[in-house]
Amino acid sequence: MKEKVSVVIVAAVFLAVLVCVGGWFLSGTGSDAYYTQIDNRRMEEVHSRGGVIDFKGGLPYSYTLLSYDEKGKEKEITFGTSKELREGAFLRLTVIPVRGVLDWAEVSYEELPPAVQKHYAG
Repeated sequence: MKEKVSVVIVAAVFLAVLVCVGGWFLSGTGSDAYYTQIDNRRMEEVHSRGGVIDFKGGLPYSYTLLSYDEKGKEKEITFGTSKELREGAFLRLTVIPVRGVLDWAEVSYEELPPAVQKHYAG
């Protein structure tokens, strides 16, 4: 009887941890902001792979661009979109560990942090 109770307790704790980790994973907690500029030469059309799991979310366009955090540190980031984006547009990417780009939004040059603006000046 004690073994059954122990198994139930362990299973309940495991389930609670799983729910918490899943909530954290989907919430965007621990995300970092990166900034980039659209270069459509760095865009790739993603085609169906005949039933193979598509880890890019089924989005038809994929961009791999140099991006910068608020301190100006460079990182190459890949993300998918549902449409071709406007050439030269600046984006703010919300990136979380493991999952990658959670979302993006177009921003103006003036909204870029000063350390990022230096990479795009001139």
